[in-house]
Amino acid sequence: MNQGHSSPSAPRAPQPGKGDSRRDFIWLTLGWLASLFALGASGFATLRSLVPNVLYEPSRRFKAGRPGDYPDDTATFIEEVRLFIVRKGSTYRAMSAICPHLGCTVNATVGKHPFLCPCHGSHFSPDGAVMSGPSPRGLTWHALSLSKDGRLVVDLDRAVTHDKTLVIQA
Repeated sequence: MNQGHSSPSAPRAPQPGKGDSRRDFIWLTLGWLASLFALGASGFATLRSLVPNVLYEPSRRFKAGRPGDYPDDTATFIEEVRLFIVRKGSTYRAMSAICPHLGCTVNATVGKHPFLCPCHGSHFSPDGAVMSGPSPRGLTWHALSLSKDGRLVVDLDRAVTHDKTLVIQA
């Protein structure tokens, strides 16, 4: 036999002592804490899913002036909402003044093409159709109605065709 080297001894079985029981206790405690945290987080997520994610925005429906406030054969600009109220005789229409190209405000001009976008030069006809320029489509027309107190009501959430008018007989 080889002298000077001892034969490998069998692995020693762990001795029950304080070190092993403390280590086991710490791991058991951490496991329970992690489990409780995961349970609490999933419970919170479940309860949070019951609350709707809703944006409460103000109504995009508003009252404009009275029909008599708008001169005949004009497009009156309402700056706060970037909108034209177009009156021809006893018919009224509401047309957006927002250019569909990049959102610039369209100007009313006198001439062959009465609506012009100053940003990129789109020209629009009296009915809001694109005559020239980079705009991909015409101006948007919005629903118009009459309130009980005799004022025009514009609904910016309802788009209508350019031939949809409100007729008010005097």
